[in-house]
Amino acid sequence: MTIEKLPAGWPEGKRLAVSVNIMCEAWTDDAAPGIGPMGNPLRAGVLDTQARSWAEYGMTVGAYRLLDIVGEAGVPCGTYASGIIAEKWPELLKRIDNDGHFIGAHAWMQNILPAYQELEQEKNDLKRGMNLFQNVIGKLPEGFASPRGTPSINTCELLAESGFKWHIDHFNTDLPYLMNTSKGPLAIVPFTMEINDLPLYMRFGNPPEVYTATLKRIVDNYTSIGSPPAVLDITAHAHVFGRPFGAIEIKAAIDIVKDLDWVWMTTHQELAGLVYPS
Repeated sequence: MTIEKLPAGWPEGKRLAVSVNIMCEAWTDDAAPGIGPMGNPLRAGVLDTQARSWAEYGMTVGAYRLLDIVGEAGVPCGTYASGIIAEKWPELLKRIDNDGHFIGAHAWMQNILPAYQELEQEKNDLKRGMNLFQNVIGKLPEGFASPRGTPSINTCELLAESGFKWHIDHFNTDLPYLMNTSKGPLAIVPFTMEINDLPLYMRFGNPPEVYTATLKRIVDNYTSIGSPPAVLDITAHAHVFGRPFGAIEIKAAIDIVKDLDWVWMTTHQELAGLVYPS
């Protein structure tokens, strides 16, 4: 079995680095989420107005509720936002920034996947989102997440070239590492999907409490596999678990891990800093 090298600066005695993430997502005006709460999909080519309304909840109510929960829990948090949010809901980005959380770029729109784009299209959308973030909060995003976690073959180089420091579209490791692209360095922070509302609740149809039960099972049984150092994400999408039923689970999940002496409550930004050249 291959043992990954622990990055310098990883706190002594900490086995799991847990990051709480709030995903703030938006779609183009002619599109809707591919996964919605209704079981019967519409005919191809018909705009799912129900799913659009359902998704907008995240920007008007859900994200604020999740930010309140994180603030009351006193744990660090990171966020990722579609670029268009800076144009349509700038007050949300200002709230996130004022609370002290980083705002990573989550592409331009959720229905525009980098994997489908030509190089210049992807580059232009990346720059457009960066400029809007700069205009709203006076900062450029340093981290990036693709819709569906699916980058193009050009994404890493474009991110490094544009000044990004980290990328989370990688699932091939337990620990952060440094990628040297042709355009410069990029910290790779692995993104885990085990405690994520979108696959657990929306895609696979589990009841909300499975989210918390899965986390508790991991924590209760971690010593049985030798407690390997690893990252673990607690991820909520503002339009999914930003609703009251999901918020209950987010609060419970944070309570499970926040006071464990062998858990490091951290962020992708902090994890990236372990490997990104200073």
